[in-house]
Formats: sequence, C-alpha cells, structure tokens
Amino acid sequence: MPSSPPTFDATGVTSSPPTCWALFKNFFLLGVMAFGGALPLARHMVVEKNRWLSPDAFTELLGLCQFLPGGNMINMSVALGLKFRGVKGGFVALMGLILAPSLIIISLGMVYDRYANDPHIQHLFAGLAAAAAGLLISMAVKIARPLRGQWFGIAVAVICFVCIAVLRFPLVSTMLVLTPISILVSWRLRR
Repeated sequence: MPSSPPTFDATGVTSSPPTCWALFKNFFLLGVMAFGGALPLARHMVVEKNRWLSPDAFTELLGLCQFLPGGNMINMSVALGLKFRGVKGGFVALMGLILAPSLIIISLGMVYDRYANDPHIQHLFAGLAAAAAGLLISMAVKIARPLRGQWFGIAVAVICFVCIAVLRFPLVSTMLVLTPISILVSWRLRR
C-alpha cells in the first residue's frame, strides 16, 4: 500500500518533524555509508526517504551549508538538527554523523600508514576516487533539477562553475562576489 504524500509548509519543511533519535540514527547511518560521497546519500535520506524537506528546501539549505565555513555534511547535520529540534537536535545529528566515521577513519589510517606503498592499495584508492566523482556528478544533476525554468539561478551556477573550474578563480573570492549578487537578484525576483 503506497504511503500518503508528505505535506510541507511554505518553507518546504515536513509537517511531522523527526525526533532526536531519528536525527541521530539517520545521520549515524549516513556517516557509516557515505565514504567519499555523502551528499547524494544525504539528499536521498532527507528528501526522498524521510521526506523531511522538499527538494527546493534541501537545495536552499545546501546552498547555505556550502557557503558557511566547514564541511557541507557537518553543516547540514547541524542545520537540520537545529531546524527540527533546536540545539539538542543539532548536537545529536552531528554526533550521529561523526561517531562511526571517526572511529573507522582512525582505524583505516593506521592500516594505510602501514601499507601505503602497496600498489594494490594505491589502485583501490584510485577506484574510490572515480566512484566519488561519479557520485558528485549525480548529485549535481539532482540539485540542479529545481532550477529548471529559473534562468537566473542557472546563469549563476554556470558562471560559478566557469569561474572556479575553468578560469581557476579562488573559491572564496568567487563566492564573495556571486553570493550577494545572487541573493539580491533572487530577492527582487520573488517580490
């Protein structure tokens, strides 16, 4: 039997916010599964599986998390936790996200330190890098979907890509120029 579609308020937030336990458990699982590509899995968890946010609300929150200093997923866990359960929610979501990976990374770091020069290990990491690149491309396509028909948003995304990837402008400088322009024009277009 299909479940009923979620209802979202005007900001794209679900009408049934997650509990602190749900935040911890889901971010813990995300932290365990998301080696090299947490963003696609996070979007799936938040938008498609749990339906905590609409696709548009996720994209907007992700934009904020990418603009802030720190890791995107760290910022995302804290922002979602705060949004739904305040400071306690932010803390439990963050702890869920970093607990298992911290222990796993420490263990793998010790193994890698010992076997780093082994060609098999080097090939393994090259393969993991290729898989991570594929996940990133997949995520970029999913994030761009809400921009369909929003020509200004598409233009900003293309300009940002060209500035950083093609012209090799520094990320911070590019964001400091494009972000205020994007916010101002988006605000004016929504009025």
